[in-house]
Amino acid sequence: MSIETRDRRRQLPRTVWALGCVSLCMDISSKIIHSLLPVFLVSVLGASMQTLGLIEGVAEATAMMVRVFSGALSDRLGRRKLLAVCGYGLGALSKPLFALAPGVGMVFSARFIDRIGKGIRGAPRDALIADVTPPEQRGAAYGLRQSLDSVGAFAGPLLAVLLMFASGDNFRLIFWLAFLPGLLAVTILLLGVRDARGVSNRRGWPLQRAQLARLGRGYWLVLLVGAVFTLARFSEAFLLMRGSDLGLSAALVPLVMVVMNSTYMLSAYPAGKLSDHLGRNGLLICGMLVLACADLVLALATSPAWVFAGAALWGLHLGLTQGLLSTLVADAATPELRGTAFGLFGLVSGLALLGASLLAGGLWQSGGASLTFHFGALLALCALVFFLCLKKLPCGGAA
Repeated sequence: MSIETRDRRRQLPRTVWALGCVSLCMDISSKIIHSLLPVFLVSVLGASMQTLGLIEGVAEATAMMVRVFSGALSDRLGRRKLLAVCGYGLGALSKPLFALAPGVGMVFSARFIDRIGKGIRGAPRDALIADVTPPEQRGAAYGLRQSLDSVGAFAGPLLAVLLMFASGDNFRLIFWLAFLPGLLAVTILLLGVRDARGVSNRRGWPLQRAQLARLGRGYWLVLLVGAVFTLARFSEAFLLMRGSDLGLSAALVPLVMVVMNSTYMLSAYPAGKLSDHLGRNGLLICGMLVLACADLVLALATSPAWVFAGAALWGLHLGLTQGLLSTLVADAATPELRGTAFGLFGLVSGLALLGASLLAGGLWQSGGASLTFHFGALLALCALVFFLCLKKLPCGGAA
């Protein structure tokens, strides 16, 4: 094999890079809003912490649950890009609703529509990455997409801080401006992404017992592990409220997300690439330990500096685990059911996230922030013990 051929094989496909840039732009759009939304809901619209937990839990769970149907449909049609365009387009069009919202009800509706869009695009996008990427590069591919996604998640809150200072804390103006990078994301997707070659119409509707049985024991084990991990990680809105609780002004609260996503951004791609050579399981174990440490730091925090430290650890946990869980799904799923596999994984994870967020909101309202994060640390350790009790997960890359 020539040096040129080997270099070509080491390079990730252009579609992976394009999808990463799409995620980057959409995350800038979303994080500008989401980094300000908890404070906007509580301080401007008068929502309670329980309501915040409900909105965040339902919104994120909706995204995850919609994934199962969009993933199955992408398998049935053999066309991932079409559904991705629909999902990203819906996400972009939801942004002006936040600026127009007169009360909690419209914010809930906007968040719901936004997350439906995320649900529609998630599984087809992740399946498309697996379609175009060789198995020995999947860890790097998913790590790259997560890393570029995190660049947007880093830039979005930073822009929110700058815009808050420039606009005199004009939440609604900033929500209007958030629409622009969302529009750019859809444009890049339309022009820069193609479906994988040779992907044609699949068998009948994938959500049937005979079809699901083909996913195999290894996949269902990965799904169970993902659900337990997600149950230990509630919505990041509670990190923002922890910063506000300890004295950060509304204009500076988004810096919590900036710090979190900086470590997420810097760790996701190296973790994914390392997993291609060393295996996935050890990095997942490290990720759960880091989450437990993050929760403890946030539980014991007495100043914003400690909140930033906890947020940094939280981002490191995401970098070590989120791309790897996607890689494990891609490794375990049969190719013609990849969309369905990612969708089901999202469904179960979404239900776990809903439960975790509702529980966190209830604990915060009844016992305060410290109780919420102490309980989160306990759940993370329980998830780690559960994982250690399992046999080794099926995975690509090194053993």
